Amino acid sequence: MLKRRASRPIQVGSVTVGGAGNVIVQSMTKTNTRNAKATLDQITQLADAGCEIIRIAVPDAEAAGALAEIKRNAPIPIIADIHFDHRLAISSMENGVDQVRFNPGNIQNADHVASIVRTAKERSIPLRIGVNAGSLAHERDEGDLASKMSEAALKQIQLLESMDFDLIEVSLKASDVIITIEANKAIAEKMPYPLHIGVTEAGLPKAGSIRSAVGLGTLLYLGIGDTIRVSLTTPDPREEVLAGYEILKSLELRERGPRLVSCPTCGRCEARGFYEIANTVEEQLSKMETPITVAVMGCVVNGPGEAKDADVGLACGKGKGVIFKKGEKVRTVEEPDFLAALMKEVNTL
Repeated sequence: MLKRRASRPIQVGSVTVGGAGNVIVQSMTKTNTRNAKATLDQITQLADAGCEIIRIAVPDAEAAGALAEIKRNAPIPIIADIHFDHRLAISSMENGVDQVRFNPGNIQNADHVASIVRTAKERSIPLRIGVNAGSLAHERDEGDLASKMSEAALKQIQLLESMDFDLIEVSLKASDVIITIEANKAIAEKMPYPLHIGVTEAGLPKAGSIRSAVGLGTLLYLGIGDTIRVSLTTPDPREEVLAGYEILKSLELRERGPRLVSCPTCGRCEARGFYEIANTVEEQLSKMETPITVAVMGCVVNGPGEAKDADVGLACGKGKGVIFKKGEKVRTVEEPDFLAALMKEVNTL
């Protein structure tokens, strides 16, 4: 088990962030917040997919007003995402949100920050200091950007602490993976608060998932990160949640749903339709929540070993394959029966 950075826990609604708890998976709604029904529908879908905290953009007063209905009916805690107008943060808290994220690059007036803190203290609502590299663009020529991000966050932390407020979470994000890693490494050593990590504007699902896996995976391996979001350009934010859990599963930090082991195939693969079998298995496993390992292997080199190591495995050969379960050979099956035989054993676990 990886050793994680010790952080001071905070409570975001019903979810504990930091301390010795789980790394929490977050996402952000893609809907128009003013449309409370559409936003609630998406939050429910995300919660069903495993999202544990949801962030919602609050661009204006109408959106802030919709938060009351959304909060009443949401199945998971809500973070209001605020930029530029401190009054939206206050309104969001008055409408019941569980946390406010604000960007010190966009709300710089100390009196405005003080008014946010007063309301947060009255309601015991934690604040997330969210520093984005893009908001510090005017400072890029003044030194290392990762260091500047860390310095900006520390300055804001000191301001909040001077107001006798410590229900704090911090996030430092950039679209550049290395800057994201270095900024979070720098801040992690200098303050005790939990860290929300992510590679912002990571891109479309294929490339964005890879960039996020590299950035978040590196930080999590170093023990840094209490909550994560995979930021993808997609109309369906459930893709972010699924990618987040895959990152955590790969580091054995969380278990949710099955893990599929499948060979990349090469000239040794003699099973016809192997790709279709693997894709169908993945699709069927996606509907399950049991944390099991299933192997689909295409030849006799690594196939039997990987299949034995899985909870259920299929090692394909020419025209025939062997089904393994918990390390034991169950039976040999003909090629047309590969998929049905494998899933039959999976469904008996």
